[in-house]
Amino acid sequence: MKNLKVRLAGVLFTTGILAASCTTDRLSSEVTIVNRPDCTQTNTSYVGNRQPLKPMNFLKLPVGSIQPEGWLKKYLELQKDGLTGHLNEISAWLAKDNNAWLTTGGDHGWEEVPYWLKGYGNLAYILNDPQMIDEAKVWIEGAFASQQPDGYFGPVNERNGKRELWAQMIMLWCLQSYYEHSNDPRVINLMTNYFKWQLTVPDEQFLEDYWENSRGGDNLLSVYWLYNRTGDDFLLELAKKIHRNTADWTHPSWLPNWHNVNIAQCFREPATYYMLTGDSAMLNATYNVQHLIRRTFGQVPGGMFGADENARMGFIDPRQGVETCGMVEQMASDELLLCMTGDPSWAENCEDVAFNTYPAAVMPDFKALRYITSPNQTVSDAQNHHPGIDNRGPFLAMNPFSSRCCQHNHAQGWPYYAEHLILATPDNGVAAALYAACNATVKVGNAGNEITLHEETNYPFEESIRFTVNTPKPTAFPFYLRIPSWTENATILINGKEVASNPEAGKYACIRREWKDNDRIEIRLPMQLSMRTWQVNKNSVSVDYGPLTLSLKIDEDYVQKDSKETAIGDSKWQEGADASQWPTYEIYAKSPWNYALVLDKNDPLKNFQVVHKAWPADNFPFTVESAPIEVKAVGRKIPSWTIDSYGLCSELPEADAPKGEKEEITLIPMGAARLRVSAFPNTRE
Repeated sequence: MKNLKVRLAGVLFTTGILAASCTTDRLSSEVTIVNRPDCTQTNTSYVGNRQPLKPMNFLKLPVGSIQPEGWLKKYLELQKDGLTGHLNEISAWLAKDNNAWLTTGGDHGWEEVPYWLKGYGNLAYILNDPQMIDEAKVWIEGAFASQQPDGYFGPVNERNGKRELWAQMIMLWCLQSYYEHSNDPRVINLMTNYFKWQLTVPDEQFLEDYWENSRGGDNLLSVYWLYNRTGDDFLLELAKKIHRNTADWTHPSWLPNWHNVNIAQCFREPATYYMLTGDSAMLNATYNVQHLIRRTFGQVPGGMFGADENARMGFIDPRQGVETCGMVEQMASDELLLCMTGDPSWAENCEDVAFNTYPAAVMPDFKALRYITSPNQTVSDAQNHHPGIDNRGPFLAMNPFSSRCCQHNHAQGWPYYAEHLILATPDNGVAAALYAACNATVKVGNAGNEITLHEETNYPFEESIRFTVNTPKPTAFPFYLRIPSWTENATILINGKEVASNPEAGKYACIRREWKDNDRIEIRLPMQLSMRTWQVNKNSVSVDYGPLTLSLKIDEDYVQKDSKETAIGDSKWQEGADASQWPTYEIYAKSPWNYALVLDKNDPLKNFQVVHKAWPADNFPFTVESAPIEVKAVGRKIPSWTIDSYGLCSELPEADAPKGEKEEITLIPMGAARLRVSAFPNTRE
């Protein structure tokens, strides 16, 4: 598994100085290499964990504090102009008439509305788009209006006489983001009254249904969020009640269920509860699930695991995929765990998913998505591929109605990622643990002075990341920079002068300094080719370039289809929606894909050549044509590796399968390849 090592809980929260590369320039900068930020202090500007909760290592800034730039801003704009921004106009589940979130006893939208709003609202606040903000407010006001005298809010779903609370868990997150944006005190009142109601529900009637039972950790996080703002002691009692009634994700070798989205979303619950109890077994349980699922089903590139919809023993080949829902939930888990633990491996896993798996799950114009995406995927059509894929239906096509869950839940992926680019630290500093171009407004220092931090980079397609500090007066604060575990000989410069050379990878460089207006920081993260071997999958190999995993460059043939004809059975369009504006695409390979890599016996990547191309004019690097990095390599076709009886690329061939003559092949970043082979058979010569 890529760059993710088991760490004991006692080590996780140690703020140790591993190596002091201390330098002093004329403005006195001190650079040290540390495990974690200093959590012995309390940030004076941002809400952190109240005692008895353990301190957070990083604090997320209020939504809207970070304005993405570069390719990430382009992605958010595509979301706005594409499926995320217009789903309320085409999805019947978001139709306002008789909607369960706007009308008492409404008959639709109980889950789909908050799933979509969770990302749509944050996208609106990040882009500061008045029309989108107004649309989000309609649904927020609906939640306020739904409150009942006993504290309950939202749709009433009763199953076997017990109220199902999963949809409320999602809407609470929407309300929390709205509060960060507006400071509307009604959010605090609603959540307080609702949690008091939850405390009155007998344990035998609480969190009993499948989804809510698996995902009770999301409810727990909202309880912490409110406790940190009000300090109400009853919330700690409720936290314990939620944990004891949530599915148990602490078993060493099995899980409560093997549904891919549940795993990606729910494995963080034990670590969340650790923040209250301090029981290291809870923290270790979260790490254990991360390792268990990847050791069993995740011996593939891209940061995810092969569960299609549900993980099945024996179905571990890289042709197995994961739901788009699973991708965005894994990214959210990684971001939350990064803040809880400070462990940089969560940032690396988040980038792995964000750069290598998630982009290929949507069309380049963000107007359609794919339910299941695999590391090795050579056809993307509307056929039923069961039992090769664990669901019955047209789940490989790019369809705006690929499924009700992913259709609405996809929206959170990039907005949440953007919100975690710049983080506050307990010692009144800032940190960059995930890298992308942005402009952040953040309060720093003991006095809470407001500065702006401008980050310029084309990372992960570029090695250099540049920051400019704009401050009205000199201000002292620590600035933490993550040193990825994959880099060697990184350097840090301040105002053009090198202050750290070859800091230890997999740690943080902490720069302490009195910062002046227009101070410039540059971190250079050299990228090199590297290779991983997946022994359980027939010794297949993946090639990485820094944080990017590479895939075979396949000529993609896009065939437009009628979305109404190819959508799954529970898809519903709003009356009057123009389906022709939201087509489905099937994607077929126009060039051979069944290659093994030819590797040098002594130096496997000796003959691989990295080629840097011009940055795309449209600022979008995630297509076959626009990818700014290519790698020239040598491959040999394997004639027996073909499409199988399920309509999928067959499982990886044996190492001794007959092969053709050597040919030059081209590799591109995996995230740009909607058809891809990223786990290759290999031939050492």
